Amino acid sequence: MFSRETMEKQQTWFYVVALFVGAALGLGNPVWGDLLHYTVSPVLAVLLYSMFVQIPFLQLKDSMSNLRFIGALLVANFVIVPVVVWLLTLVFPQTPAVLLGVYLVLLTPCIDYVIVFTQLGKGNEKLMLAATPLLFVVQMLMLPVYLWLFVGTEAARMMQLEPFAEAFLFLIVIPLLLAICTQVGSKRKPAGEVLLNATGWLPVPLMALALIVVVASQIGKVYNDMAIIVNVIPIYIAFLVIMPFVSRMLAVLFRLDVGAGRALIFSSATRNSLVVLPLALALPPEWATIAAAVIVTQTMVELAGELIYIRLVPAVILRDR
Repeated sequence: MFSRETMEKQQTWFYVVALFVGAALGLGNPVWGDLLHYTVSPVLAVLLYSMFVQIPFLQLKDSMSNLRFIGALLVANFVIVPVVVWLLTLVFPQTPAVLLGVYLVLLTPCIDYVIVFTQLGKGNEKLMLAATPLLFVVQMLMLPVYLWLFVGTEAARMMQLEPFAEAFLFLIVIPLLLAICTQVGSKRKPAGEVLLNATGWLPVPLMALALIVVVASQIGKVYNDMAIIVNVIPIYIAFLVIMPFVSRMLAVLFRLDVGAGRALIFSSATRNSLVVLPLALALPPEWATIAAAVIVTQTMVELAGELIYIRLVPAVILRDR
């Protein structure tokens, strides 16, 4: 019998299939791909709700009190990552529009499926989830600064506060509040407990659905700009290779335990590709098309890397002591 546990153990293959389905749908029927563009943000919001509702929030106090982990997380994502990304763009120079897409996706730490992959890689996913709102707020504040430093004032002016605030409200705040309401309701009424148990089946299929709609809606742009896109792939691969080892050194420096150290590795190496996409699409048309294609390309490269990470991180990079 197909169980929830079986589905969760095999979820990486669901995601691989979702990538191929999304690519086939977007390339085979561009009209459908264009229509699915409007479903990206709603699907992401429901996905995050399904993830939040599985976490016992009353037990997250201890996670947020882990100041060493929070400190290491902030240093990794907002000090080390920007330096690494800047150096990589010097080694692999790009046009300004491509650079904007690269910076958008690599300078923003992931706040959604990183939780899933942290768990699969035997890291502390509760620590990772507890830090999600903080990561989102800090990246919201820092991204315009990074763009001003790395690309220039024109790009920084394009990144207005409104798209960030809208994404934070609809992708984080509302799903989080609904998840808490679901948990509270489950304690008071039997029907609420049934609903809470049912939501346990949602994260994996919703993650697959999110990948399908994102890839289907953007794959045409990637295909049309393939000559340009192929030049950014070395940046993404180099980033995936470098960050786990840098993060491991940082975990030792901050004296993190194994679970927290693995969570740090996944956070620093996993980027905000799905959630940052609406921000790229809100750019002026001459920037939006290529920036979105660059971001979707990163998603594809990263997911391949994550399939390697979930085995390599606990077995080689940061083993049990």
